Amino acid sequence: MAELLEVIDRIRAEDAGVKKLFTPADGVGVRGLSVRMRARNPQYMAKLAETARFMADLYTGKRPAHHLQEALTTDDFPILFGDVLDRQLLANYREAPYSWNTIVRRRRVRDFRTVKRFFVDGGDGTLPEVGRQEEYPETKLDDGKYEYSVTKRGRRMPFAWETMVNDDLDALNDVPERFGKAARRSEEKEVTELFIDANGPHASFFTGGNNNLIPSNPVLSTNALQTGLITLAAQKDAGGEPIVIEAVTLWVPPALEITAMNIVNALQLELNEAGGSTNTKLITANWVKNRVKVSVGHYIPIVAATANGATTWMLFADPENSGRPAGEIGFLRGHEEPEIFLKAPNAMRVGSGGQVDPMAGDFDTDSINYKVRHVMGSTRMDPKMAVASNGSGA
Repeated sequence: MAELLEVIDRIRAEDAGVKKLFTPADGVGVRGLSVRMRARNPQYMAKLAETARFMADLYTGKRPAHHLQEALTTDDFPILFGDVLDRQLLANYREAPYSWNTIVRRRRVRDFRTVKRFFVDGGDGTLPEVGRQEEYPETKLDDGKYEYSVTKRGRRMPFAWETMVNDDLDALNDVPERFGKAARRSEEKEVTELFIDANGPHASFFTGGNNNLIPSNPVLSTNALQTGLITLAAQKDAGGEPIVIEAVTLWVPPALEITAMNIVNALQLELNEAGGSTNTKLITANWVKNRVKVSVGHYIPIVAATANGATTWMLFADPENSGRPAGEIGFLRGHEEPEIFLKAPNAMRVGSGGQVDPMAGDFDTDSINYKVRHVMGSTRMDPKMAVASNGSGA
């Protein structure tokens, strides 16, 4: 019910009535309009708002259920009904919690072919001194690329014709929410698997050769976070030049969320003094909250099912402002968000004069099928933009 009311608020419509909604001869043909044309059509948007109100009244009992059966026989209502469900799907998709946007970059891709992300190293190091009448030294550029492609994800959900007869509207109202959560969860797990394997930090990305393993895999604490930031700050580019990282995300499993929030939101920090004895403490104002933000990866313990799922923690450079982020997730252009579909009926009642009931369902089974489709892909990129600890203390 709350989702429907939010949908109504988003549809900016003023002059729509029930009589106008269900009167087919109003001079506007909705069937066959593209999604973009519908959005630009004020009469269609008015109808859409009224359809959302109509469904909300059905769910709350303000309207009798047989009104739905009557509405489904009109020309416009099935399209409007599907559009409302699609908007509910997007509402739930956008509201579902996720963390991947804090650790990887989001991009759009043209099609299903392999996407190439090129990078160039060299030429940006410090300039050497050139003596009088001496030849300027040469430099060279080294290039490389990252590749990935997007794929389709989705599922179908059939409803029995009996469900419609029994007016089990809660089931229909639940479909967009479930599909929206499924799409977000798919994204979150996809990105989590880029950096997490069965034992914690992904073994092919976090390696000694990449210098992105925090020494001794410390348990998350104030001093451990300090070590992690020092490890990240020590990274150098291909030319041996420092990489300046200003904004950092602390990515943790749910079990470490409270610990992370306590560190970031503390008024003061108590640290071991660098270069001093272990008993020497340094108390300072909490500068961490201005540099580090906390993000919770709910799929970390699910992917790291063998070991370290509750103790692994990582630091990521800001993916949108770091030039070459640790990873990227791509969505198909024009299909960046999940889409919901209703299978066209293939049954016609004898004696109906050639009219097809839009909710008649499948000829063989009477089932009414909904489908969700989501297109995405991802890749790991620069290992210098992230550091990790499995939290084992060893």
